[in-house]
Amino acid sequence: MQLRYAFRIEPGPGQRLALGRAFGCARVVFNDCLRARKQAHEQGLPYPTSAELSKRYITEAKKTPERSWLGEVSSVVLQQSLRDLDAAYRGFFGSIKGIRKGPKAGEPRFKSKRGGRQSVRFTANAKWSITSDGKLNLPKIGLVRVRWSRTLPSVPSTVTVVRDAAGRYWASFAVETDPAAEVLPPLDRDQGIDLGLTHFAVMADGSRVRSPRFLRRAEKKLKREQRSLSRKEKGSKNRNKQRIKVARAHAGVADARRNFHHELSTKLIRENQTVSVESLGVKGLARTRLSKSVHDAGWSAFVTMLEYKASRYGRTLTKVDRAFPSSQICSACGHRDGPKPLHVRAWTCSACGARHDRDHNAGQNIRTEGRLIRAAHQAVPPTPGPGASRW
Repeated sequence: MQLRYAFRIEPGPGQRLALGRAFGCARVVFNDCLRARKQAHEQGLPYPTSAELSKRYITEAKKTPERSWLGEVSSVVLQQSLRDLDAAYRGFFGSIKGIRKGPKAGEPRFKSKRGGRQSVRFTANAKWSITSDGKLNLPKIGLVRVRWSRTLPSVPSTVTVVRDAAGRYWASFAVETDPAAEVLPPLDRDQGIDLGLTHFAVMADGSRVRSPRFLRRAEKKLKREQRSLSRKEKGSKNRNKQRIKVARAHAGVADARRNFHHELSTKLIRENQTVSVESLGVKGLARTRLSKSVHDAGWSAFVTMLEYKASRYGRTLTKVDRAFPSSQICSACGHRDGPKPLHVRAWTCSACGARHDRDHNAGQNIRTEGRLIRAAHQAVPPTPGPGASRW
């Protein structure tokens, strides 16, 4: 299994200039090659191959006065930029043909130097290394200090250096791990999760996790910084400084949310053998009056973390279809009591008289439905395509 480990790095002033030069050269190569393919498409010609693009826009371009500065950076960085363009086109054509899983990928677009995120990738051919004193040695950049927060499980194959919108630098290492070595001991516990806004998660066992609402709590500061940015003159140095302040404020919110998701998802995976969660229609909910709260909760990112951690540690994650009426069924007798508006937080079953908390009852029903889905998959050989709920 391939994993990524990201660490903050602290390049010096000269190294920041060298990294900025590498970001710019990689961006120019990407845009030149993309422009060539777009022009070929408009003229009805076949797309130029990667080898042709590499020769024309990297090897030969270095010999021209207009692109001679491409020789100031590692050639691996330029080649990897071309690989990124190939991957973008594969995703685009895969979406058109219907063979790519997940959301549809759009056509590759030109990169802007004013974009928030810039990155370059170094493979083993670039001969980068980690020194004995823990520094990252990058070609034509030098020794860069790394804030190591943990040890790497194996020797990394590639490193991607990223500068985010807040001006922070990161080194992301790709490492291969042994899946069998990370499998946790089996447990006799399963859990159902009902995701919400007031409580981020209500479990089938009755435990609750309140929604931290990181964006709501930081709104006053974000508004103040954004208002200050709008008053700065466009193109001025003060405006650029304020832009970084706004980006850092937003990055703080995103980091806090991501950390919360990681801690909760790790806890659930470590304490339960199987976890059942409802697949919510986040895109639809994001178009309602609850859009800001939905984005603030970050349900989709949380479920994605549960999914890959379950695969990594030998656990099972079951997604219950969003059409399953988890809030309408009595978890005690199974009677379907009909739809209820959102303001109804507790109700009494008309068949057995059991009193239910809406979210706790939904968590229990999601856990039960997850058990039925797993039992059905064990009884019938798996077939391609998404599984269907009994509802």
